Amino acid sequence: MDRIGAMTVFTRIVETRSFTKVASDLGLPRSTVTDAIKALETRLGVSLLHRTTRVVRPTLDGEAYYQRCMSILSEIEDAEDGFAGTTPKGKLRIEVHGTLARHFLLPTLPDFLERYPDIKLHIGEGDRLVDLVREGVDCAVRVGDPVDSEMIGCKLSDLEEVTCAAPSYLERFGTPLNIDELEGHRMVGFRSTVKGSILPLEFVQNGKLRTVSLPSTVTVSGADTLAHCARLGIGIIQKPRYSAAEDIESGRLIELLKDTPPTSSPVSIFYPRDRYMSPRVRVFIDWAVRAFENR
Repeated sequence: MDRIGAMTVFTRIVETRSFTKVASDLGLPRSTVTDAIKALETRLGVSLLHRTTRVVRPTLDGEAYYQRCMSILSEIEDAEDGFAGTTPKGKLRIEVHGTLARHFLLPTLPDFLERYPDIKLHIGEGDRLVDLVREGVDCAVRVGDPVDSEMIGCKLSDLEEVTCAAPSYLERFGTPLNIDELEGHRMVGFRSTVKGSILPLEFVQNGKLRTVSLPSTVTVSGADTLAHCARLGIGIIQKPRYSAAEDIESGRLIELLKDTPPTSSPVSIFYPRDRYMSPRVRVFIDWAVRAFENR
């Protein structure tokens, strides 16, 4: 393996903390990955990685070499991309909640793949926050404000939120006509993976934010489960209007307190601050911005 290939293997191991994952991602035998690191350490005369049965992490020399490798590889990729006719290619790994993907991204995904046939896209779904660098993810679409200073965020949209509940719930507890009438009601608690706590209901009243925490007999950490619990009449919820529209139109959920709506939620696409933005990531972000604008 040449030096550039060995640098690529090394940087991916530092980022994923796994020889096996890098071998799989790059389509190489694990023995080839292991031999490449051994040869690299021998040539440099230093140990680059601490290896145990449980974890792989860089040594101090490894950390320094990683930064130099990232700079060199970025310069190489940037130089190659400067030639006319270069097309984005390679595996692109993104993370996005399934509902967001189905509503905003998937409708025009065939157009993206037709335009960039050499990009192989992997879409990971989930509500949890991922470590983009450690897990080898190129970018993630997430609702909410950025909480990681190591990430750069590009805002895609503001999602209008609604307060709603099922007819069966309202028959049992009554329909609140203002925020003060929420006393005695229940909500389906949504536990934030970022804050680690149950989020209160939020309302904008006379230009000011007002929060209300109601008792919760059920708490969840997934958006789809939150909506399903609401449809079962378990409690009041707040969710983006786009994902509640079908339930509201069909009558499965009733919109409440329209005069004091929840605050809108920003949705952004995040990528690592210290990682060079490859052409495939750049074109994907540009396309995602247009996809959200069109929807």
